[in-house]
Amino acid sequence: MRKIWDISRPLTNDLAPWPGDTPFRYELTWRLSKTCPVNVGALSMSAHNGTHADAPFHFDEKGPAIDSASLDNYIGPAVVIDLAGRFSGTQLSIGVAELEHARSQIADTRRVLLKTNCFPDPRRFPDWIPVLKSETIAWLTEQRVFLFGVDVPSVDPIEAKVLANHQALAAGKIAIVESLDLSEIEAGVYQFVALPLKIIGGDAAPVRALLWRD
Repeated sequence: MRKIWDISRPLTNDLAPWPGDTPFRYELTWRLSKTCPVNVGALSMSAHNGTHADAPFHFDEKGPAIDSASLDNYIGPAVVIDLAGRFSGTQLSIGVAELEHARSQIADTRRVLLKTNCFPDPRRFPDWIPVLKSETIAWLTEQRVFLFGVDVPSVDPIEAKVLANHQALAAGKIAIVESLDLSEIEAGVYQFVALPLKIIGGDAAPVRALLWRD
């Protein structure tokens, strides 16, 4: 039987949102009983809670929304690159040197998922996260990458006021998936799917992200 790894973060009421953003909330508005034949739940959430895909509209008023995203980007082979244990509060940048060893796998898959383990507890928002250097984004663009995923809440620093990495990835036509859970995943090539919900005009959308090997 094929093994499937679910690399999505569970959506729970204690999930830490981006500071100041709308938290995830789920409640039963109807409850199964003698007078009610069903349970019915209601959701309140930011489009950026948990594992999600960003659309260019998130950081560009004229950018396309998530409902127009090319689904081909989110299905197919991907390489997981394990950088866990390499970062601290003073070493936060990801250079080309950290990715160079996987160049051939990047070229074969053109989808890159970075494992950093810097967001280990989804109930506590991290104080800092590692992010790509600008030259690393240029290098990924040269490798014709079209999807980049991370296991932290953003591809830009938490304190960023201008989302330079979001902008640069979009300029390179690289789709963004954030807040994956890669904690149990070994480095290597997998089949990948993470389809964003079809939210008309959405700046982002939740995804159910999965890995498997044929």
